[in-house]
Amino acid sequence: MLSPETWAMIGKETINTLYMAGFSTLFGYVLGLPWGIVLAVTDAEGIRPNKVIYRVLDVITNIMRSIPFLILLILIIPLTRLIVGKSYGSTATIVPLVVSAAPFIARMVESSLKEVDHGVIEAAQAMGADTMTIITKVLLVEARISLIIGVTISFATILGYSAMAGTVGGGGLGDVAIQYGYYRYQFNIMIVTVILLVAIVQVFQFAGMRLASRLDRRKA
Repeated sequence: MLSPETWAMIGKETINTLYMAGFSTLFGYVLGLPWGIVLAVTDAEGIRPNKVIYRVLDVITNIMRSIPFLILLILIIPLTRLIVGKSYGSTATIVPLVVSAAPFIARMVESSLKEVDHGVIEAAQAMGADTMTIITKVLLVEARISLIIGVTISFATILGYSAMAGTVGGGGLGDVAIQYGYYRYQFNIMIVTVILLVAIVQVFQFAGMRLASRLDRRKA
């Protein structure tokens, strides 16, 4: 059995995990959503093709997505210290999480927008809609189901990254699993943290899928 102090610690680190994953997802979309929109719009089959812009963003996206998170976590320690004043803890972990998540989110957004029926886009263009109107009133609206599902996938991925950050003192449930389950061989604590991580993902995924399903029915 776990002591009350241990449960209190797990509860605190569960909140830290939600804090890290939640804000990292939010800021990841602040960067990744416009990034993905530009990728989709400037693609050869986009509404405003631009080979130079697309190629530059495409290369940057591929490079950043190719860097393993733990390596990225170490590489940008100077940036993390510059932004938050330290390189460890829950708040500091948000910086590398956002940097890692943004290109992943951008690619998912690009994929979602490219799924929109070209006939709908052509109809909007025929009615004289400008680029911004097509993006906000057509692409984002038509792709909203796919975008919401993308948020649930992104959250689960970021949650996994936040657990990895525990290996370098990133805080959260990953840190608890490493410090107690690995270094101190308290596998019961590790099992509890794994169950909590799985439960968080399942709850968030269920909520996201329910929202997507409701919006899809309204569209129908």
